Amino acid sequence: MKKFLTLSLTMAVGTTPFALQAQEPETQETMVVVGSRTPIQISQIPGAVWLIESSELQQQIEGGADLKTALGRLVPGLDLAPQGRTNYGQNLRGRSAQVLIDGVSMNGSRGLSRQFDSIDPFNIERVEVLSGASSLYGGGATGGIINIITRKARVGGPDWRSEVGVTSGFNRSDDFDKRVAQSVSGGNKRIQGYLGVAYQDNGRHFDGRGDEIFPDIAQTDLQDNRSIDVLGNLTVNLDDDQSLELGAQLYRSRYEGDRGVYFPNLDASSPNLNEAEIRDGYHSDRDPATDRRLLNLQYHHADLLGQNFYLQAFHREEDANFQAFPYPDPNWSAPDAYEFRASQQNTRLTGLKALFDAELNDTLSLSYGLDLDRERFDANQMIFSRNATDASGGLVQSATSVEPRYPGYRIDTTSAFAQGDWWANNAFKLSAGLRHQRTDVEVDDFRSIPGGENDYSATLFNASALYDFDNGHQSWLRYSQGFELPDPAKYYGKSAEVSVADNPLSAIETDQVELGWRYQDGGWMVQAAAYYSWSDKAVENDEDLSVTVVDEKKRDYGLEGALTRYFDNGVEAGGTLHLVRSEQQNDDGQWEKRDARYASLSSATAFVGWADHLRSARLQANHTFDLKDADDRRIEGATTVDLSLAQRTGLGRFSLGVQNLLDEKYSTVWGQRAAMFYSPYYGPEYLYDYQGRGRTYTVSWSLEY
Repeated sequence: MKKFLTLSLTMAVGTTPFALQAQEPETQETMVVVGSRTPIQISQIPGAVWLIESSELQQQIEGGADLKTALGRLVPGLDLAPQGRTNYGQNLRGRSAQVLIDGVSMNGSRGLSRQFDSIDPFNIERVEVLSGASSLYGGGATGGIINIITRKARVGGPDWRSEVGVTSGFNRSDDFDKRVAQSVSGGNKRIQGYLGVAYQDNGRHFDGRGDEIFPDIAQTDLQDNRSIDVLGNLTVNLDDDQSLELGAQLYRSRYEGDRGVYFPNLDASSPNLNEAEIRDGYHSDRDPATDRRLLNLQYHHADLLGQNFYLQAFHREEDANFQAFPYPDPNWSAPDAYEFRASQQNTRLTGLKALFDAELNDTLSLSYGLDLDRERFDANQMIFSRNATDASGGLVQSATSVEPRYPGYRIDTTSAFAQGDWWANNAFKLSAGLRHQRTDVEVDDFRSIPGGENDYSATLFNASALYDFDNGHQSWLRYSQGFELPDPAKYYGKSAEVSVADNPLSAIETDQVELGWRYQDGGWMVQAAAYYSWSDKAVENDEDLSVTVVDEKKRDYGLEGALTRYFDNGVEAGGTLHLVRSEQQNDDGQWEKRDARYASLSSATAFVGWADHLRSARLQANHTFDLKDADDRRIEGATTVDLSLAQRTGLGRFSLGVQNLLDEKYSTVWGQRAAMFYSPYYGPEYLYDYQGRGRTYTVSWSLEY
């Protein structure tokens, strides 16, 4: 049955009749905020900007992809997704990306790599991406910024939107994911409101051979996971010049199943983690979960002291639970060779942003402002009964105590910035900016290790030039700086020798130069950029996974680009390409390939599509190249093919998507990295080598009314 469906769908792409109307890009300029924190046309931004509209994103989601998978395929420079819950290692231009929702950062000083486990795509209007190092929104954007813009209401209505979808690989009855979503919006010229609710319930997942995929016990995955996203916003136009927008979100994503990993040798005379298998009967007093609450207030005055004024106040709370994990006993004495623990890590972020945007004359503009934020963090770990764990082979995890996991801390940050633009003539634009950030860190006592206070600062600069050839071509040259922060929770608390007062943190700065070009006319849309970034410090993990800041020079250089060619009769074809090489300098001063646990892999996508007013089809291939580092550690790439078909009717839009059309058996990039991180110290390699999902079929229905 599966082979027949695959053959039929493949034939459908080649036999569907073409429509008579060409599918061409919109000529009207789209305003984005990711390039300057104020609305600006993409053609005025001296940098690689990628705009993912809701229709593009929705096509990927209807095909069976999740948010991070869809973005990895649509945004050049962003690594293809690792699957599972974590987005660890999904870098942008080989370095970390800062993920925002309506300008509020989902990153934190404690790097949990769950920024995309934060919103359902149903509530997303578009995604704006600025490639390359940037300090626009603070730390964490050494590779770029990904700003998720949520849906808003329009005047009129009420407008309703409904979606239903199911996904299965037909391997077993529990190989079944389902989702349902509903929104309502509307308003008058004075007040508009939006409310969207999206629910997703996943079953078990199977690889290309039809074998059930082992859970990701390190960073957790999305099997048997249930998520709900409730997002609402209210926009009030106070007068012709003033508007106020209040947004709120509740997001919960957590494990709800009873399948777990069974370890048959926990109570053996020589306990080990070999010969594990997946069984029913799993129960734990702490399950994997991500819970987020977000409040966001934005005020705009179009003529305050003759300037545009923007004010934003926000508060984000996040609680992240992990899975019961086997920690080896240092004494390694049976029958207590392993102790299972599960952590909970909690973040509270509150901030205020103020920005003035002034047109000084016809050729000169200036933006300047102030950012204030406070981040609080604490973490604990639940320790489980060894008797209950060993007797059940790890299927029953019963809590015996809760202890601190990392030292808690508070980080207060004050930043001032200014950015100027000067049009030398109608074609040539020069830009430059400066940001200074001061950070105060206060760390709590942790067990017998005293806490303390310290502070550090960073000053970052950018400069760029943009030339418009007035024939569809543009080119730019850009220098920019960004920075990331070492993780205080893992940096401190390791030993009393690493005192807070005597070991201040420092911003790890990244410098980047970029040369780019874009072109658009009725039949072509092209954008490409070559970049080179470098830094002299790095954050690494010790064997016990604690954080160390080392004096190590590293660099990333590469080429990213996207091309779409629009033909007659609604046919289009194109793809994306990211070639990246990551290197580090060894003790002899020689450049060598970076550690495979951290380096990004080159990737490419290609697609051919067709659409008219009623139907559409898209066939795409996604390829990750192999990677080998200086120590011969290797990550094997993979190629997957996806297909999506859609038909509009009077009863709504129906779509059929096939992920991994050729049923490829492969190990995810994260799975291969996890095996390097955790094995053999935390058990055999097979426990951490998280597999990619095999062929799945997704049927969706949506209706706007």
